[in-house]
Amino acid sequence: MWRSLLQRGTACLLQVAAPRFLHQRHLPSICERLPAQRLLHRPPCGTVYFLSQSGTRAYKKDAKSTVECPVSPITVTDIKQYLRSKDVSFHDGYSCLHLPSIFVEPSARRDNFSLFVDKTTGQFLCKDTLVEGSWEDLQDCLEVMQKEEQDFLSPHVLLGYPESVEEQEERERELREVQRIWSSSVPFADLPEDEAQLVKTMFQITKVSNATLKRFGVRLFKPTKSLVFPWFGGPDSSLKGVKLLSAQSTNGDKVTYNEATVPRCNSYYNLFGLPLVGRVDAEVVLTGHELDTLAVSQATGLPSVALPRGASCLPPILLPYLEQFKRVTLWLGGDIRSWEASKIFSRKLGLRRCSLVRPGEYRPCPAVALAQGKNFGHIIKSSIPAAHKSIVSFKQLREDVYGELVNTEQVAGVKWGRFPELNRILKGHRRGELTVFTGPTGSGKTTFISEVALDLCMQGVNTLWGSFEINNVRLAKIMLTQFAMQRLEENLEQYDFWADKFEELPLYFMTFHGQQNIKTVLETMQHAVYLYDINHVIIDNLQFMMGQENLSVDKFAVQDHIIGAFRKFATNSSCHVTLVIHPRKEEDDRELQTASIFGSAKASQEADNVLILQEKKLVTCAGRRSLQVTKNRFDGDVGIFPLDFIKSSLTFAAPVKGKHKLRKVAGKPESEECEVAPKKDEVKKEKATKTTKTPRAVMKGNENTEK
Repeated sequence: MWRSLLQRGTACLLQVAAPRFLHQRHLPSICERLPAQRLLHRPPCGTVYFLSQSGTRAYKKDAKSTVECPVSPITVTDIKQYLRSKDVSFHDGYSCLHLPSIFVEPSARRDNFSLFVDKTTGQFLCKDTLVEGSWEDLQDCLEVMQKEEQDFLSPHVLLGYPESVEEQEERERELREVQRIWSSSVPFADLPEDEAQLVKTMFQITKVSNATLKRFGVRLFKPTKSLVFPWFGGPDSSLKGVKLLSAQSTNGDKVTYNEATVPRCNSYYNLFGLPLVGRVDAEVVLTGHELDTLAVSQATGLPSVALPRGASCLPPILLPYLEQFKRVTLWLGGDIRSWEASKIFSRKLGLRRCSLVRPGEYRPCPAVALAQGKNFGHIIKSSIPAAHKSIVSFKQLREDVYGELVNTEQVAGVKWGRFPELNRILKGHRRGELTVFTGPTGSGKTTFISEVALDLCMQGVNTLWGSFEINNVRLAKIMLTQFAMQRLEENLEQYDFWADKFEELPLYFMTFHGQQNIKTVLETMQHAVYLYDINHVIIDNLQFMMGQENLSVDKFAVQDHIIGAFRKFATNSSCHVTLVIHPRKEEDDRELQTASIFGSAKASQEADNVLILQEKKLVTCAGRRSLQVTKNRFDGDVGIFPLDFIKSSLTFAAPVKGKHKLRKVAGKPESEECEVAPKKDEVKKEKATKTTKTPRAVMKGNENTEK
């Protein structure tokens, strides 16, 4: 019965949801729902959105797709000095400075320090009025107050920016959709007992009580058989949005969970469970999914909140809401990726107050731990501090080593979906590594590396592109063609469909073009890592980092400095950096080697992986390409595999087996360098020879005699 209910519910969801990029999570069957690994994990940023059946697409420019370096990077010292110069009192928090709100009358302030300034970016948020802006905006406001001798400003000073008609219509449409879903959903207390139990079985939360679901406001949206998680926010705790979770049975006795949010992902900043946190609570458990928060709250009674995008992102705009806690326990899941995210997020939250729940057989995700009857108190007490010393002993590393041995596949990194041979050699894409990629001029380096990055981005790897050789419009066109696997210029009626899907990918572009200063590029990368939790940065290419201002300096020394800077950034930011470097000039008939990389040996020494796009020059076609891995620091495996370029989709794929292999002809005059096709009578003779099962040696002897 539950299987048919799943299928009906998903069919309804697909009917009412917009044709967005659908992220799925494959889970074991209900009978096998208690493995050691995490069963429920948050899908990557870019979920589908639950919108009305308007059938029309309103283009909106609020999606952040490009990353620019701040005009004048601010430091916390600069912020403090400026506030002191304006006689503004403040408290030094974990990740923010706490100020009295300048957007509320002094007599009406509920909290003396309700305005928060991010120490890293200078962005501010007033929790009383929800006014937010940049550090420059806050400076302008303080200057106006001082000039006009006012003790507060109206919130409309920054809230009054005009919106376009399309933006207003879309925002109103989303608000109507939120209210429609919420009013149409049913509290679990109003469901018949058998139906409520069946729904709990679908989502594997049979141990979660109805009282817990009611306290968090979880409802059931019957048209799609989806759980509804509300987002209450603002000073009046009004309904700001909803998230829907639906289930679908698939082949192989697996369950797929689909998520949808209203409003869209870029505007969905919910900390599920935050309204239940008291003003005096000093401890919180941060989870990666709403069901995990329900489990933690029911099992421990501790305040618990869930991130809106799981382990893929911790938006800095949410940091002010976590400032009141002296202890934050990050229990984002039961796999290696959530463990890595916990370590990254603890840097934003403040290492000294954070503790991390290490994944393992006895420490799965909270939802699974509740189903298995685990001791939550013991798991939370066994969490390890995020802060670490510069020198550690093996005793401190012992659990980490064991975790890597148990989870070898997850430790190997994210697998490519389009390049299985790359998985066989490199095993996966891992954080904190530096990959050097090279290839002959005109061989398709940018096209190939864009597909490799797109493959990972489609699996939730937050990606930042720094293309200094070609502009972002052309690069985005290439990636969109690779994403759609077809020439969209010949199918313009499908452009909006594929563009909507592509827009939801966690993909960002730097706005640089041409020669750039390495310091500016690194500041932009660091800015993007903090704001968007970037996991993968592509720099195309290194030569554009070596600007004209360094002409008086040894170019190899400059290159070594740049490579060392990228190496340090990858390690310190736990972010994978792919660096494209042109090769030095080689003979056309020679294959490239590691030593062919332009510059000194530092590039290959610092790199964890070295990839070379090889191309054999041919007369009858553009050439046969192959990808060679000449260095793999992870496990030492190296190798080479062929590639076929498909021009219609600008993609690369392994060649079809049995395809005729072209030979490279050398040693002849240019007019005679060509491929000679076998004659028809020779082909017939060869087939006749194979039919009579003549030994291969005799065949060769006959061919030589005929020649």
